[in-house]
Amino acid sequence: MPSIVYLIPTVLAENSIATLPPYLLDAVKECRVFFVENERTARRFLKLLWKEIRIDDYQWYTIHKAEAEVRNSFLQYLKEEITIGVLSESGCPGIADPGQILIEAAHDKGAIIRPLVGPSALLLALMGSGMNGQHFQFLGYLPVDTGERIQAIRTIEAESAKKNCTQLFIETPYRTNQLLEALLKTCRGETRLCIACDLTASAEFIHTKPVSVWRKHPPDLHKHQVVFLLHAR
Repeated sequence: MPSIVYLIPTVLAENSIATLPPYLLDAVKECRVFFVENERTARRFLKLLWKEIRIDDYQWYTIHKAEAEVRNSFLQYLKEEITIGVLSESGCPGIADPGQILIEAAHDKGAIIRPLVGPSALLLALMGSGMNGQHFQFLGYLPVDTGERIQAIRTIEAESAKKNCTQLFIETPYRTNQLLEALLKTCRGETRLCIACDLTASAEFIHTKPVSVWRKHPPDLHKHQVVFLLHAR
């Protein structure tokens, strides 16, 4: 039997364990080693999911950019046909997450890949945005440099209008206000902007408005988890 690699989703926000399906626990119980983005939070999450878990009975590896040593350990477990769990820091492994490199390696070795259902901030934001869900593009993080960021926003807006494409992008919580400010200064007033903030948390909100409306009352997004969606017409 080839090795099985479970892609185990995690919560997007604290106290949102109810967003996860019960069958995740069955997969966790089959795993013998975990490759995770953050070991401390992954341990805490699995303890929340399964109170009786004996954390020290498992091998733990931290994924950053899947350095050669970590990748080699992953490949060795595949060779030994050991069931592996891959966890993101939040949401789904392989989506805006370094786990994709290990998943690629698993495919190369003929492993069985089993992605499991759970919350994805990108998909939840797109679902709630009212924007084009037939044609969309995820761009990750925009440039930090002010000039490069403005040019990127102009390019994104033009591409959205040309292809009728929803553009999704994210930013670290301590730079969300700066990105919002750049968007409101750079985009045309009629361009629609969705701000999907703190998804699945008690303070969650998803609002889509023209840029001209956002300019009048911009929200304070500092230290909040946000997905931005842009659709130009």
